Amino acid sequence: MDRVPILKIGDILLVSIQVDMSDQTAVQLQEDLAERIVATGSHGVIIDITALDIVDSFVGRMLSTIASISKVLDAETVVVGMRPAVAITLVELGLSLNGIRTALNVERGMELIAAARADEHDPDELDDEADAETTASP
Repeated sequence: MDRVPILKIGDILLVSIQVDMSDQTAVQLQEDLAERIVATGSHGVIIDITALDIVDSFVGRMLSTIASISKVLDAETVVVGMRPAVAITLVELGLSLNGIRTALNVERGMELIAAARADEHDPDELDDEADAETTASP
């Protein structure tokens, strides 16, 4: 059975799917990725599907499931490298990939994750700054 490699880059896990996704490989990827998120404390998952020519309904559901598992484990998921034919197939299958952000490439995916993490932390910082300004005013 092929295993999909999971690389750690900072606090992001990069999954580059380079093999045909059998059902067994997809299930193994879900388990491996969940374990790696917990073990590393990563806050982002990028799934690179550039090498996939075809995505069936099972793989589409698998991507959604991975995003849900990652979210529960406090990690954002971004799918990158989606080919136009794959996007068309997903739409035709009625798979909206809820909870998954998409980007054209890994660099843009990393930017999305960084922005999402910044948005999580900024509201508190902005409130603290506003309180400081209000207190400092004569």
